[in-house]
Amino acid sequence: MSVESTSAAGTFPTGSGRRAETPVPTQSNTASTQAGADPAALAQSTVSTQAATGSAFADPAALGLGAFAMTTFVLSAINAGLIPKADEPVVLGLALFYGGIAQFGAGIWEFANRNVFGATAFCSYGAFWLSFWFLSQFTAANLPAADAGKAVGLYLLGWAIFTAYMTIASWRVSMGVFAVFVFLTLTFIALFIGAFTAASGLTMLGGWLGIITALIAWYCSLAVVANSTFKRTVLSVGRR
Repeated sequence: MSVESTSAAGTFPTGSGRRAETPVPTQSNTASTQAGADPAALAQSTVSTQAATGSAFADPAALGLGAFAMTTFVLSAINAGLIPKADEPVVLGLALFYGGIAQFGAGIWEFANRNVFGATAFCSYGAFWLSFWFLSQFTAANLPAADAGKAVGLYLLGWAIFTAYMTIASWRVSMGVFAVFVFLTLTFIALFIGAFTAASGLTMLGGWLGIITALIAWYCSLAVVANSTFKRTVLSVGRR
């Protein structure tokens, strides 16, 4: 997540962990310092300059937000009752490959870009979807029937707490990202209480809140792609 012209994440203050621009020597200065140099030294200097001016990583926010949005949308549509609960396995492939592996990869790119917030968010929610896939496939059936709802509720409570404190940091990122985290926090809270108390109405509310969360995240992903492609601000995300 970088500046608004290429990302949904807004600007970053000095010391935020964002990679600083590396000054590149001008052609005239380079030519003057290389004058009279032997061919081997000149070749080595050229290689070093090319390495210093090489293209940076593409902004991974579009991938991370898109993966998060689609997987959240599909599961939330089920939680909201738009399609039967029996169809929930349809989300497992998305949870493993797109919401999980692809989003986690976006987080690793953010580490390479020295973006602490983006790396923490994408790696964490990528791991969330991987854990959801594992829970659904291997462990949910082994939970005691009488306490399964409380166990899942505790799992969701942990993610609600994490999302709540990430929401505080997201205020400094952009209004678009902040909105994603506000609605995601509300989603986890509704789902946590719904699972813990077996209140289907709250689970359905969590589904609708999740759909809103997904739509906002999709908009932010589109903003990254559009602004980067057109090399100007096409869609604003409310830069902070």
